[in-house]
Amino acid sequence: MKLWHKIQSALKNLVRKDLVEDELDSELRAYADMAIAERIAAGMPPTEARRTVLAEFGGIEQVKQAVRDRRAGAGLERIVHDARYGLRQLRRNPGFTITVIFTLALSIGANTAIFSIVSALMLKSLPYSQPERMGTIFMRAEGAEPFGGHHWIDGEQWELLRDNVPSLISAVASGGSNGVNLQAGDRVQYVHAARISAHYLDVLAVRPMLGRNFMDVEDQPHGPRATILSYELWHNTFGGDLDLVGQTIHLKGEPFTVVGVLPRGAKTPTNADLYTALQPSRQGEGSGTNFEVITRLRDGATWQQADAEINRAWAAPSAAWANRHPGSKATYYSVPLQKGVTSELRPKAVTLMLAAGFILLIACANLAGLTLMRVARRSPEIATRLALGASHRQIQMQLWVENLLLALLGGLAGVGVGYVALRGLLILLPKNYLPVAGVPLDVRVLVFTMLISLSTSLLFGMLPALSVRRVDLRSSIARGTAGGGERLRLRQLLISGEVALTVVLLAGSGLLIRTLIHLQTLPPGFNPTGVMTAKASLDDARYRDPAAFHKLLSESIAAMEHIPGVTSAAVGLNLPFERTLNEGVRLHNGPHAGKTVGTDVIYATPGYFRTLEIPLLSGRDFTGADGADTQQVAIVNRTFARKFFPGENPVGHNLDEGTVIVGVVGDTQLSSGLNRIAPLQSEETMYIPATQLGPQILTLVHTWFQPSWIVRTSRPVEGLNVQMQRALASVDPGLPFSGFYAMKDLLAQTLATQRVEVALLTAMASLALLLSAVGIFALVASLVAQRTREIGFRIALGSTIREAIVQVSGTGVRAALSGMLLGLFLCTGALRVMRTVVYGVGIYDAPSILAVVAALALITLLAAMLPAFRIARIDPASTLREE
Repeated sequence: MKLWHKIQSALKNLVRKDLVEDELDSELRAYADMAIAERIAAGMPPTEARRTVLAEFGGIEQVKQAVRDRRAGAGLERIVHDARYGLRQLRRNPGFTITVIFTLALSIGANTAIFSIVSALMLKSLPYSQPERMGTIFMRAEGAEPFGGHHWIDGEQWELLRDNVPSLISAVASGGSNGVNLQAGDRVQYVHAARISAHYLDVLAVRPMLGRNFMDVEDQPHGPRATILSYELWHNTFGGDLDLVGQTIHLKGEPFTVVGVLPRGAKTPTNADLYTALQPSRQGEGSGTNFEVITRLRDGATWQQADAEINRAWAAPSAAWANRHPGSKATYYSVPLQKGVTSELRPKAVTLMLAAGFILLIACANLAGLTLMRVARRSPEIATRLALGASHRQIQMQLWVENLLLALLGGLAGVGVGYVALRGLLILLPKNYLPVAGVPLDVRVLVFTMLISLSTSLLFGMLPALSVRRVDLRSSIARGTAGGGERLRLRQLLISGEVALTVVLLAGSGLLIRTLIHLQTLPPGFNPTGVMTAKASLDDARYRDPAAFHKLLSESIAAMEHIPGVTSAAVGLNLPFERTLNEGVRLHNGPHAGKTVGTDVIYATPGYFRTLEIPLLSGRDFTGADGADTQQVAIVNRTFARKFFPGENPVGHNLDEGTVIVGVVGDTQLSSGLNRIAPLQSEETMYIPATQLGPQILTLVHTWFQPSWIVRTSRPVEGLNVQMQRALASVDPGLPFSGFYAMKDLLAQTLATQRVEVALLTAMASLALLLSAVGIFALVASLVAQRTREIGFRIALGSTIREAIVQVSGTGVRAALSGMLLGLFLCTGALRVMRTVVYGVGIYDAPSILAVVAALALITLLAAMLPAFRIARIDPASTLREE
C-alpha cells in the first residue's frame, strides 16, 4: 500500500507539476507568515521579524529545491529536465550534434550488420523441431598429427553408425548433390536434386504434406526409384496436382515414383527442388568419405552415451586411420548441428565482429575527444552554474543525459545504416554462402543495438563527465577556457588509441588485398580470351552407356564447330579455376614406383588443350584413335611430372592398369581439391580420354560433376549461348544446358569469398581511418581555437607563423606517431590469426606494412596541418587590443 501511495505521489508530481508547485508555494508562504506573526506577537518589529524568518529559511527558493529533491519522482523529474536542457544544447550546436550522430550511425550500423550474421550463425536456432537434439559428428586426432574438423564418412562407417548406435537416429546425404534433368510433359528442365538416406527427413522432423518419407527398402542399392518433391516444384511445375503422389515422373532419364511432397516453406540443409533416395553402399562414392552425416538424439539418450557408442562402432575404421597416420589416435564426438553446419564460417564471423568492435572503440575514443572539446568550450557556463550552487554531480548527470540522447539518436540512425549495410552485404555474399535460411534484423539484433548504444554513451561520456571535477571556477569565469595540460594529454592518448586500432585494421585489410591481387594475377596456364563454356548434367541413365556418351560428345562438338566464328570446340569434365575429381593412382615407374599417389583427374576430348590453348610440353595430344579398345593413355601436367618423375621426361612411363603417359602439358590454376592450401593453385593433374571411360566411372563422375562444353571464337558471336544450346539440341533435344560461363565468371566464383572478405575489412579499415583523421583534425582545431590569444602574443613578440603552425600541428602528429608505433606492435600478435586466409604473401608483408604507414602518415599530416593553417589568419594587433 505504501508503494502504491508513492507511485501515485510520483505521478501527481510529474503530471500535475504546476498544481504541485502552487501547493508548495502556498504552504511555504503560509508557514513563513505564521513564523513572522509569532515573532511580531513576541514583540519583534515586523521588518526584523520578516528578515529573521527568511534568514532561518535560507531563502524560499532554496527551501523549495530541497523539498523537490526529496519528494517522490524527483529523480525522474531531474532526468526529464536534463533531457530537455540537453536537447536545447544539441539544437544550439548542430555541427557537433550531426558529427556525433553520423559517427555513431556508421559505427553502430557496422556492428548491427555484422552481428545480424553472427546471430544467424551462432545464436539463432535452426528451423527444426527440438534443434538442440540434432547434431553431426566431428573427428579429433591426437598424437603425431593432431587436428580436428568436420568428418565426412564413407560407406563402411555409415553402415556401422546406422546399425550399432541405438542412441541416435542417423542419416546421411551425398556431398555430390548436383542438378538433374526433369522431364515434365514435353518440357525438360534442370532442377537441383539432393540424394538423402531413408531417415534424413525424420532427423529433421520434417513430414511430407502429401505422401510419406522414404522407406528403408527404397534406400537399398538397386532399390525402387522414389522421389520427394519440394512444395515449390510441385506447385510451379506440376500445378499443385493433388493426385501426383504415386505417379511416375522422369528424372535422369529414368522413371521415379513420387512418394511425397514437402510442406510449403519446409527447410533442409540442402534446400533442393527434389530429393531422391541415396542408396548408400561401400562401393562407388561410398568407398571414399563422401557422405555428410546428421543425427538426432533419441528420447532418454545422452550425447555422451552416443559418443561412446560411435567410438565403439568405429573402432576398426579408426585403427585403419591410425595405421595410415602412425603415432596418431582418432576419436569421434558429437557437436550440435548448428555448430557443425557453421563451423567453417564461425571464425570469419568472429573476426569480422572483432573488427566491427574496433570501429566502435575508435568511434568512442573519437567522440570522447570531441566531447572533451565541448566541455572545454562550456567551461564558463559550467563554472557559473557551480558558482550559483549546482553540484558537480548535477553537472555530471547533465552531461551523461546529453551523451545518452546522442547515443540513442545515433543508435536509431545506426539501425537504419545497419539495415542498408546488411541488405548490401547479403547481395555481395556468394549464393548459398551462408548455411542458414535468412539473416533478419530481429529482436535479438535490435536489443544488441540498444545495448551498444547505451555502452557507447558510457564509453564516450565517461571521461568528459569526470573532467567536470577539474573545472577551476576562477580561471574559467575569468578567461572562458578550460584548457590544461592534463586534458590535452588525455585527448592525445585517445588519438593514439584510435590510430593503433586503425593500424591493425589497415594491416589486415592490406594483407587480404595483397592476397586477392596475388590470386588474380597467377598465370592461368591457358588463354581465357574468346572462350565460352556451358555445363549440362549427364547424371542420366541414357549416358551410362559409353557408346551413347561418346556419340553425344562427338556429334555435339561437331555441331558447335559449325557455328560461325567458332574456331574449335571440346568437352572436359572440369575447367581451370574449378574443383576437380581426385583419385589415387599407382606408379609403376620412376623414383616413386610402387606408390599410390593422389592426383586430380579430368577426362577430356581431343582438342581440349587446343581449345583452351594449354601448351603441350612434350609427347602428343589425345586423338580420335584413343578408344575403349586401344592402349589406355594419359596426359599429365608439369607439376605431376616434376613431383613424381623429377629430372626426367615421364612420357612412356606406366601408371596402374597399364595406362601409359603419352604427353605433358602446362599447369593451370585449379580450385583446391587435394591440398586445400589456397583457393587457386597448380596441383598435380592427370588427363584421360573421355572415350576410354567405362560405365562405372561414368556413373560415378557424373553423379558428382557436370562436364563442360567449351568453344573458342575468333570474334564476338551474337547469340552464342542460344546457338550452343541449339547445337546440343540437334543431338539430344531432351538435354538442356544448366548454365553458361565465361572463364572470368569461373574465376570470380572461385575467388568470391576472398572478394567479400577484402570488401568488408577494407570498408571497416577505411571507416577507421576516416574516424582517426577526424579525431586528429578536431584535436588540432581545438588547440588553435583555445590558444588564439597565446599564439597572437607569440607572433607579436617575434615568433613566425611557420613556427606556430609546426608547434600546434605537432601535437596531433606526435599523438598519431605514438599510435602508429603501438599499432605496429599490436600487429605482431593480431596478424597471426590471418594465417589461414593469406596466400602468396607473408603475414608480416613488408609492402602492406609500408603502405599502411604511408597512408596513415599522409592522412595524419593533412588532418593536422589543415586546421593549423588557420593560424595564418590571426591578427596580433587585434589580440593585443582585446587584452
